[in-house]
Amino acid sequence: IDILAVSSHPEKVMDIFTNMKNVEKVLAKGITKSSVRLDSGIQIEVRIVEEKSFGSALQYFTGSKEHNVAMRKIAIKQGYKLNEYGLFRGDAAVAGVHEEEIYRTLGMQWIPPELRENRGEIEAAMAGNLPHLVAYEEVKGDLQMHTQWSDGAHTIEEMVEAARHLGHRFIAITDHSGNLPVAGALDEKRLLEQAKEINSLREKYDDIHIFHGTEVNILKDGSIDMSTKVLEELDVVLASIHSAFRMDEKSMTSRLIRAIENEVVDIIAHPTCRIIQKREPIKVDMTKVLEAARDNGVVLEINAYPERLDLNDVHVRMAVEMGVKLSIGTDAHQRKHLQFYEYGVAVARRGWAEKNDVINTYPVEKIERLFGK
Repeated sequence: IDILAVSSHPEKVMDIFTNMKNVEKVLAKGITKSSVRLDSGIQIEVRIVEEKSFGSALQYFTGSKEHNVAMRKIAIKQGYKLNEYGLFRGDAAVAGVHEEEIYRTLGMQWIPPELRENRGEIEAAMAGNLPHLVAYEEVKGDLQMHTQWSDGAHTIEEMVEAARHLGHRFIAITDHSGNLPVAGALDEKRLLEQAKEINSLREKYDDIHIFHGTEVNILKDGSIDMSTKVLEELDVVLASIHSAFRMDEKSMTSRLIRAIENEVVDIIAHPTCRIIQKREPIKVDMTKVLEAARDNGVVLEINAYPERLDLNDVHVRMAVEMGVKLSIGTDAHQRKHLQFYEYGVAVARRGWAEKNDVINTYPVEKIERLFGK
């Protein structure tokens, strides 16, 4: 974690920072820069800059190396020098207090930090064509969560209450179903029983809509392990891979496409199956998968669970460019996991997604129409 700050007493700031109770080891300590490792293993670095350079330093340290190199080249072409201390013409500083003035002086829109990767954002900013990134407050609900009916820790009502506390307008209850014993998957009878509880809660709560859904398994041949007749009774059906992760690219691509072409499937959840630092993504031709999703009107999920973040930002941008709609699901198994939706929004923003690209920004009626309900 990098922290940038302005202070007239930098030495005092560094003393307080390096003596925090959770500090396991001080890695470096100076007047304007110090680094520590916490007992959790997280490394934190603090830099102190002068107020006149804060905007320039913020722009410099939030941009990737590639973004910063490209920015410096543009500055040079226009007769300026750009670094973390400011934008200069000769020895005179012309900008530096605020990020916005640096971009404006160089003839471009302010570039949101999430886009500073030198993936076309500079050219778009100079042309005035940056996307209007989806805003956190525009996301009105969560489209994947689990309860005590399968492998979750809380009841449906407890999840509803937690979602209301976050200000959500809707949620989807998507407990596992089919043949996934380790997750306490629901069979057809229990899935229909669950519908009765959800209908009862709908009558109790008029300020949040509860979609009744499920997460079914995509089998090795691309079929799903629940009858079409039962799934047609639900509001939303998520399909995902939970086994046979090591298939070759051609076979895995065909597997996903067959699931996408199933008329009862609305969303493909955690499409690449990665678990960060534990399991590599499946081998799949994402272009072909996205083409199939677009042609069949199927949504791809941005799974916001911190160990997944799947789709990633690169695939999100591919989806946006190809006209594929996205959903955000926390994959919550506890009430506190519902807060993970913000990570999903962050990934969407890194992938250039706008409000209309993410169905969680839609009103309930529009989502129902999207899923043909």
